[in-house]
Formats: sequence, C-alpha cells, structure tokens
Amino acid sequence: MLRSSLRPLWLCVLLLLLLPPPPLAGVLGHRGPAAARKTAEEPGRAGQAFRDLREGLRAAGALSRRYWALFSCRVWPETCEQDGAAPAGPLGWSLPLLGQQYLDILITWYCSFQDCCDSGDCRISNNFTGLQADLSVRLHGQHLAQELVLAAVKDYLELPQPDKALALSFHGWSGTGKNFVARMLAENLYRDGLRSDCVRVFITMLHFPHPKYVDLYKEQLADQVRETQARCYQTLFVFDEAEKLHPGLLEALGPHLERQTPGSHGAESPRTIFLFLSNLGGNSINTAVLGLLKAGWSREAITTEHVEPHLRAEILASTDSGFGHSRLMKENLIDLFVPFLPLESRHVRLCARDAFLSQELPYTEAALDEIARMMVYVPKEGPLFSSQGCKSVAQRMNYVLP
Repeated sequence: MLRSSLRPLWLCVLLLLLLPPPPLAGVLGHRGPAAARKTAEEPGRAGQAFRDLREGLRAAGALSRRYWALFSCRVWPETCEQDGAAPAGPLGWSLPLLGQQYLDILITWYCSFQDCCDSGDCRISNNFTGLQADLSVRLHGQHLAQELVLAAVKDYLELPQPDKALALSFHGWSGTGKNFVARMLAENLYRDGLRSDCVRVFITMLHFPHPKYVDLYKEQLADQVRETQARCYQTLFVFDEAEKLHPGLLEALGPHLERQTPGSHGAESPRTIFLFLSNLGGNSINTAVLGLLKAGWSREAITTEHVEPHLRAEILASTDSGFGHSRLMKENLIDLFVPFLPLESRHVRLCARDAFLSQELPYTEAALDEIARMMVYVPKEGPLFSSQGCKSVAQRMNYVLP
C-alpha cells in the first residue's frame, strides 16, 4: 500500500486544482486601470498589495494541506494518527462544498485502481453475495457444488480462529465446471481475482513437469506458499490436474494442511484455502448418476451421499495416481470432496447462451440447439452426458454465427 512517504507529486497537483482562487487585494483585474494608476502613484499601497498576496498564498497553502490531510485520511486511515495528517482544528478557511465534492470524486477515482479500504487487507473482498449469485446463475447442472462450495468457504472464512487450512477437492469429468468455480472463488474473494497477489495457481504438467526435479519443485512450492502467506493473511492455492501431482509434492503439502496449535500464528490466524482440481473419480460419479436417473430419480434429488462413496472408492483404488495413497487421504486432510456431475444437452445449451451473452452476440434458440447437437454424448447405448461438458462450446459458436 502506498504510504505517506511516497506521496506522488501528480496527486498533489490534482489536489491543488481543487482550490478556489482566494480573493487578493490589489489585483489589476479586480480594480480597473484607474485604480492601478493610483496604486502606482502610492508606493505604500504597493507594499500592502504584496503583503496581501503573501497572505493569500499562505491561506492557499493551508487549504491545500487540509485537502491533502482529508484525502490521505480517507484513503489510508491507518496513517492519520501515525503521520499526524488529520488537522487538530480548523485552519481558518472552511472546506468549500464544491471542493468537498471534487475530493469525493478524486477519492473514488483513485481507489478504483489503488489499495483503499477502511481496514484489513484491501486485496480481499469476500463477496459472499456475489459468490452465491455466480454459483446459482453462471454454473449449470451442479447443484451439489453450488451448495457445498458456498457453505464450506463462507463458514471457514467467518471462523474467528481457524486451526487449519480449508482443503477442497473438486472431482469430475473435464468441462463440468471445476476451473470455472475456482475462478468464481478468486473473483469474489479477492479484488483482483486470479491476478491477486494472494492467489497462486499451479498446473501440474506446466509447473511440475519433470519427476527428476521433484526435490527442486518441493523447495519452490514451499517457498511460494510461505511467501504468499506472509504477504496476505487470507490466501488461495489452486492445483489443477491434481491427480498428476508427484507423490513427493503431495507429501510436501501435508504440513500446510495439518491442524495448528492455538496461538501458533499470533493474534490473527491466517486463512488458507487449498483447491485440488481433478478428473479422477469422474467415471464413478457418472456411473452413479446414470444409475440413479435410470431408476427414476430426478437430477436435483441426487445428494452427496449418493455419489461420494463411489468417488472415494475410485480415488483409493487408482493405480495411475498417487493422490489416493498420499498423506492427504490417509490422514483425512481433505475437508470436503465436491463431485461435479456430468452435463446433459440442456446444460450445454445454457453454456452456449452464456457464451453468446458474454461476447454481446445475438443468438437464436436454433443456434443453441445446433451447438448442443455438435457435442459427443455417452454412453453409446443411450447418449445422455456430454463427454466434454461445456469445454468446447465457445469454439463451436463460430459454426453458427451468420
């Protein structure tokens, strides 16, 4: 955050522009040519004019300092007492109403791209209302994720003294919304979303591609977690393709997910959320959902209890991934498994509609139907679920645009 020791010169210039011109005695424009000639004939009056000008400039400087004090106290309230920025009493010149309006406009504009807040870390917004709206309006076909993610994150961040990090594991086929929900969390918990200094995203095959360098990766990962936690009291770490993480990296994350002794972090406990995004378990989820739908269940009546046992079983039985055999699973360090259900044609249509709206493009119901028909559906004996979810919807829009 910008401090008083680094106050930019351009900001002072803007503040000076707020000043109304003070009334100065002896100015030519206010007295006319005749008065000017008279003043030239009276040397004593010239000295008085200079003194009046000097007093006017002093008053202008005092008002400028008052504007700066008000501005800095509004933008950086914690510096008021420490810097003595707030004037103890009136400066003799009251703040004009027009100047106050200009000051409000300047503060609003400045805070639109700088760190301004009443208290705490300005990078953190924790907009739970916005998160609830995004999950209910923008996420399609995932009633379980909508309920579980909102409740888990809100309850955790409202704890006065959390004793461990929150670990959520998202499971489901590609294109069902796992990355989408991770982005929603970042956008509603942090002012700068995924670009926030408090958020770190790791893609396994991009950031940790070579098993022979696992020791180096462990050091780098530990350093980034510590540095981010030191920078922000509330942090978010996202691990995409978590099923491909090397067992050594999974073990290295264990200490960060363990319960901490009370008071080990001082007066304010850090709040850390770990998201693990994985395709592992997607087949079991789909099989369970398909069986329930064939048995006459409605999709919205499916609960976590119907799906989670099958999901856990596939994770533990997997031989292609070390996730199920890691410390995270053995010591129950994952707080919640979030199943993402397979998407049907009606959900693909909604994704297509959102894609058109996001680009402000016109669309027709026939165009949405055509995009939905382009997707591949499984199983073969009764095609129901989109094999790619909504992943390639945006690319298929080009085929139906006029």
